[in-house]
Amino acid sequence: METFTFNTAELIVLSAAGILFIIQLIYYFGLYNRIHAHNKAVRKEEVHFSRELPPLSVILCVRNEAENLRKILPTILEQDYPQFEVIVVNDASTDETEDILGMMEEKYPHLYHSFTPESARYISHKKLALTLGIKASKHDWLVFTETNCMPASNQWLKLMARNFTPQTQIVLGYSGYDRTRGWLHKRTAFDTLFQSLRYLGFALAGKTYMGIGRNLAYRKELFFQQKGFSKYLNLQRGEDDLFINELATPSNTRVETDINATTRINPVYCYKEWKEEKVSYMATAKYYQGTQRYLLGFETFSRLLFYAACIIGITLGVLNLHWLAAGIALLIWLLRFILQAVIINQTAKEMGEARKYYFSLPVFDLLQPIQSLNFKLCRFFRGKGDFMRK
Repeated sequence: METFTFNTAELIVLSAAGILFIIQLIYYFGLYNRIHAHNKAVRKEEVHFSRELPPLSVILCVRNEAENLRKILPTILEQDYPQFEVIVVNDASTDETEDILGMMEEKYPHLYHSFTPESARYISHKKLALTLGIKASKHDWLVFTETNCMPASNQWLKLMARNFTPQTQIVLGYSGYDRTRGWLHKRTAFDTLFQSLRYLGFALAGKTYMGIGRNLAYRKELFFQQKGFSKYLNLQRGEDDLFINELATPSNTRVETDINATTRINPVYCYKEWKEEKVSYMATAKYYQGTQRYLLGFETFSRLLFYAACIIGITLGVLNLHWLAAGIALLIWLLRFILQAVIINQTAKEMGEARKYYFSLPVFDLLQPIQSLNFKLCRFFRGKGDFMRK
């Protein structure tokens, strides 16, 4: 065999790898790089922000999370913001939650708390708790987070509020895990980062398809126009992703990507808890409107094909002692790896993620679709029962 000629199999595989590389290139520059591009535009003062700081209500529900309340609630109550209230809805906690809320109300006059009635056992408790909090709120703008999420700074509310323009009805923010050691943390942190690249990237492209209640804001009137969560009240989830999916438009949604506007999630120490959360989100994903989930599925599929084409190309080259073919396949893979590492690590740094992804990146790159398939299968075999309140 001559050194610079390729057999049919090599030509097919290398051509496929090249085409799939271009597809991946489009996704990384067109979608996954959106957060960095937005931050760059903000630094150049190309993004218009509101100068007004309207009064707002922060709403969160809590269930048996007394320790989190002690640590996290003060960081919310002590935000540098002119006028706001914090409403905590106690969802039938059996620990010291009620006592802690009572003591904190004495120190913080802008803290209020309520509770869910015991009779509400046939519907999603979280949706009920949020609904009670929204109805009790005094202000038009509502900001949502969770009791395992700590604001990255005391400027969180100000940075979210600078997006409250007259046309805006929804503001999405970023949330990422606090760093700790261990394989599970690395896995959950990357999964959350990659998910954010996707849903925030689409939102920045004017194609919002979901939001996450760990860092989210919208107008109260939007909630009542939609009749709250009535369309999916029987689902265990949907109070954030389905709600935003149904109401977001290119003109009414903005994204806040400043590092000081992020929220940091307590690390996960139990795989089962993280798995349950992921599986429950899989149960609502099938209700998403729009083509975004199909586009993301195509990205995942093209990614797996890309790996297969590169591996086959390298293998054929080695077996045929055709080092040029093997080298080209390896070079295509390396080019994508470098591009991927630059965009993901650049965005991770801007979002306050302390961890860098280099050697672990190919592992997580392949693990992500595999674990997604695993979670989908878990949801499928369990059936609807585990995701509905009966």
